[in-house]
Amino acid sequence: MTNDLLFAGPELMLAIGAMLLLMAGAYGGDRINLTVSRAAVALLIMTAFYAAARTPADPSVVFGGGFVVDSFAVFCKVVTLLGSALAILMSEKYLQTERLARFEYPVLIVLAALGMILMISANDLISLYVGVELQSLALYVLAAFNRDSQRATEAGLKYFVLGALSSGLLLYGASLIYGFTGTTLFDGIAAAVAADTGPSVGLTIGLVFLISGLAFKISAAPFHMWTPDVYEGAPTPVTAFLAAAPKLAAMAMFTRAMVAPFPEIIEDWRQIIVLIAVASMAVGAFSAIVQTNIKRLMAYSSIGHMGYALLGLAAGDAQGVQAVLVYMAVYVVTTAGAFAFILAMRRPEGMVEQISDLSGLSRTQPGLAVAMTVLLFSLAGVPPTVGFLAKWYVFMAAVDTGLIWLAVVGLLTSVVGAYYYLAIVKTMWFDEPAPRFERSMGATLSVTLTSSALLAFPVLVIAMGPLHGAAGRAAASLFTGG
Repeated sequence: MTNDLLFAGPELMLAIGAMLLLMAGAYGGDRINLTVSRAAVALLIMTAFYAAARTPADPSVVFGGGFVVDSFAVFCKVVTLLGSALAILMSEKYLQTERLARFEYPVLIVLAALGMILMISANDLISLYVGVELQSLALYVLAAFNRDSQRATEAGLKYFVLGALSSGLLLYGASLIYGFTGTTLFDGIAAAVAADTGPSVGLTIGLVFLISGLAFKISAAPFHMWTPDVYEGAPTPVTAFLAAAPKLAAMAMFTRAMVAPFPEIIEDWRQIIVLIAVASMAVGAFSAIVQTNIKRLMAYSSIGHMGYALLGLAAGDAQGVQAVLVYMAVYVVTTAGAFAFILAMRRPEGMVEQISDLSGLSRTQPGLAVAMTVLLFSLAGVPPTVGFLAKWYVFMAAVDTGLIWLAVVGLLTSVVGAYYYLAIVKTMWFDEPAPRFERSMGATLSVTLTSSALLAFPVLVIAMGPLHGAAGRAAASLFTGG
């Protein structure tokens, strides 16, 4: 048990830290809001370093097989925890300006991060569900954090209702899988499936329901209905958080839940993944064209990006998983930068969200325009940004598996997607100037936006080398077994 607890050190640190922060906030009141926020950031960063330091040489399965620690889990945990810490830092100025600064906010993000890293290491259908629900319950509250806003309350309610539906789908699928394999452990499921001559109809149906529940968590089509409304209605810092770290954690959970228990029937679940990937790329590309609200546009953009990431999962091999990890890491960085820009869209009368508000930004605030242009090029996959390289990896993973037509569909939807990204660039550089935004965007937002733009800039594409190597080691550990 002592050894098991050591491997669960990051999870224990977050759980204990969240309880301490909650008690400190309850006793200290509003006067220590900023202290709780900074302590939460420090906790998340320390946990990320601890997780990286405890990377095992070989995959370690603990707690009776329900929890696994390997390079794949560590890679995803580190990015998720750092992304969560950045989300808190990016929120501070907004929350203070909108008079929403309360100690519960960073505590909820820490609890959501705890659920995320539990999802990432889940090696059992039950532990997977526990992680999903812990993350989801915190996110429901965060989406409706602005209690005085009708939009935020509506967003939280929609997220909760549809989230409950997705949990039902996931649980029903898990129960069918348990019924036809006799176990909830991923290793046991894999052994039971390998022992059969072919997947039973009941197991296949269970797999369909399981994938449906997981697809909701990454907002992949056709389970994306909540995404545009929640992204638009939730406070902008919450939207920034929803768009980044939880997506990477959910994709990591999705990948492990397919690769670890069902390697023998890859041809069966690959068809479902391919269908979801095509639907997500198409919905993301074509629905975003008509959007005028930049937060809704980013919602459809995220749906499309999940479709591209699923190309790597459809490959079902180590190269495909490596491509997924690279793509999601790049996505988190560029999305954080884009939302730092959106958080800077403030005028004396308050926050603005319309794309038309960016008109002529290159003439009023050229620094902001340049940074956002680079990030939009990366999100669109325009060479030679890191976004282009990330898409190249997932396309090549699909091609090497024989899914050439799927890569072609991805390429075509990328061309369509480039239209709405370039339309924003055109608005910023060629339209008549709108009133400028406030001069001071805060140190955190400024650093985040600048760093994200530099990391996406062609000069620093060399940074993809270490990232690609780390993702390769993480993907290999997923296929070595525990």
